[in-house]
Amino acid sequence: MTSRTDETANATALGYEQARDELIEVVRRLEAGGTTLEESLALWERGEELAKVCRTWLEGARKRLDAALAEEENAGDDSE
Repeated sequence: MTSRTDETANATALGYEQARDELIEVVRRLEAGGTTLEESLALWERGEELAKVCRTWLEGARKRLDAALAEEENAGDDSE
């Protein structure tokens, strides 16, 4: 059996697209129903981990874009 720590480590190692695709599958399985309470809870927990990974990737991308835009703006100010 995989421990929660192992699952979290595995989730954080995923790229954005991988985490998003797995999250979509988790949501699909939860919406389809037919799982036990324990399975549903495990899926929900995995979904939370995957959502966090996606948020982290998106926040990192936003910071990179903001930095690039600020750099571009500063370069424009220097040329005046």
